[in-house]
Amino acid sequence: MSHDPKNTTQSMDMSQMAHSSMGHDHMQMSGHGDMGSMDMGGGHMMHMGNLRRKFWVSLILTIPIILLSPMMGMRLPFQLTFPGSDWVVALIGSVLFFYGGAPFFSGAKAELAQKKPAMMTLITMGIGVAYVYSIYAVIANDALHVTPVVTDFFWELATLIEIMLLGHWIEMNTVMNAGSAVDSLSKLLPQTAHVIAADGSVQDVALRDLQVGQTVAVRAGEQIPADATILTGRSAINESLVTGESKAVTKAVGDAVIGGSVNGTGTFTAKVTGTGDSGYLAQVMDLIQNAKQAKSQSENLANRVAGYLFYAALFVGILAFIVWLNLTSLAVALPVAVAVFVIACPHALGLAVPLVVARSTALAAQNGLLIRNRDAMERVNQLKFALMDKTGTLTQGHFQVNHLLSLDAAYSETSVLQLMANLESGSSHPLATGILTAAKAAKLTVTAATETHQETGLGQFGTIDGTTYGVVAVSYLDQHHLAYDQAQFKTLAAEGNSISFLVAGEQVLGLVAQGDQIKPHAQQMVAALKRRGITPVMLTGDNQETADKVAHAIGIEHVEARLLPEDKERLVHQYQAKGQVLFIGDGVNDAPSLARADVIRFLDLARATNRKMTENLRWGAGYNLIAIPLAAGVLAPIGFMLDPMVGAVVMSLSTIIVAINAMTLRLKRSAD
Repeated sequence: MSHDPKNTTQSMDMSQMAHSSMGHDHMQMSGHGDMGSMDMGGGHMMHMGNLRRKFWVSLILTIPIILLSPMMGMRLPFQLTFPGSDWVVALIGSVLFFYGGAPFFSGAKAELAQKKPAMMTLITMGIGVAYVYSIYAVIANDALHVTPVVTDFFWELATLIEIMLLGHWIEMNTVMNAGSAVDSLSKLLPQTAHVIAADGSVQDVALRDLQVGQTVAVRAGEQIPADATILTGRSAINESLVTGESKAVTKAVGDAVIGGSVNGTGTFTAKVTGTGDSGYLAQVMDLIQNAKQAKSQSENLANRVAGYLFYAALFVGILAFIVWLNLTSLAVALPVAVAVFVIACPHALGLAVPLVVARSTALAAQNGLLIRNRDAMERVNQLKFALMDKTGTLTQGHFQVNHLLSLDAAYSETSVLQLMANLESGSSHPLATGILTAAKAAKLTVTAATETHQETGLGQFGTIDGTTYGVVAVSYLDQHHLAYDQAQFKTLAAEGNSISFLVAGEQVLGLVAQGDQIKPHAQQMVAALKRRGITPVMLTGDNQETADKVAHAIGIEHVEARLLPEDKERLVHQYQAKGQVLFIGDGVNDAPSLARADVIRFLDLARATNRKMTENLRWGAGYNLIAIPLAAGVLAPIGFMLDPMVGAVVMSLSTIIVAINAMTLRLKRSAD
């Protein structure tokens, strides 16, 4: 039977990611503790609860500082002063500096240890200089009573810490809201396994102690504890975890079972082939965790920009101090250097990416899109190929029997349909559903075949009244050199039919030709992909004639037909060698339809997101690139010196612009 084998091909992102070790102990314990943390720079991890608490406590501490402290010497209308208010600000500012700034200090330490200063180092430099100089300013003004009055930077210190904590909280919250897949997966495995000893006795052991090579007993209704191969017995296994198939799959001696799948009513023994970090489930969990913890390209770019700004600010600040010290005095040179370091603080740059990511994730959710890998959004601009399944993706996946033929005088057409229906009674594949629908319409009583098994991509086999039959694809006939009327096959296939044959041994007993309807929006979708410079490629296990007919109708020039699962995976790798690949449809039941999965919406949202990220990074970095040399006095020879107050205002405006720009991200409805 021409089953479209879709359940083993992985998506582009999953197939490109490396599998790293993950023991079962780690799996059992990885929950909100692990997924609720993020890299604060240089590998320093910060947990969600800690970060949220730091943000709110820091906000409480920031409010009185804003009310009592001027912004770079410019007193605002709502601000208050009273005798000793400067000391109050210094005390609150000190608590805020050491408490709220702690994550950045740890991140900067890690970055410097790796000799890769980035965002954390730049923030630490800014708040560190602002704090030290501000304490000096309070002492100079209120204890030593120096003139002129020294300007403090407590306002900038507080707002920078608060904005950076907010940016990282937004980013972490976005990752957490993408789904707690690891939590769900970790619950699929049982706590213990029934291990059969050499003397035949059964002992329950903790899953962490289960070893490859041991024999386990799996009872009815239990979750399978590890990847294994059945030694004795048979059962029906719910493998929806892997294939998306809601129907149970019959497993017998020699068949592989996957840890985490659910056993049916049968009982069997099996030899463990994979557990801990070698198990399928562990590897999937590792992939998801790596995807969530990985920094996206834009985040890495923001860190690189921050690293360059750190060196630039450090160089310009020191140079400005030396030049102004030689030209004037320490009283002038020191504030200039401090202003350079403080103005270099990445207020806008720190929010540039997190705000856009948060907005993009919200828009995606509103449009039915769940984005687990942020980096995938950014690779959209590099996409060259869209590989997609035919059945259920480009077509409806609802087959109707158009032709039913007996090819053996001993079997009537009704007998052919009856035998096919009996063989397919336990399958939910679209082609099987078409046969069962026809049998129901003919008022046939369907009795399930026994000893059923499937040869992936070739057909379904089982025993009926002592005879083994198979519903197979034409590729099975070709591989086994079974004779059939090729002219008849081509005629039926050219009409767009998927053709399945009934065989018994080396006899071809009959055939059924089923038609599927192209989805209404498939042609529009293909055209939209082409307009965006993406080449659509159809992959299918169906026959070449039917595949060509569908492809021609919807405008696809590149067709790969009669594929087995390993063929699809091979083709994915081949196309990846030519450019970035988007794979649409990775399972029979859960393959996304082009009309409902909003592929074009995803592409448009991704491109709009990338555009906003780029704009925000330009705003964030552009402010620093212009303000740093101006604060250093590069235009002093022509009479222009950037006033720190003006720099602070511009700094605040750049942050507001970045925020507004992120919030204006929209997903436009198009005719596509």
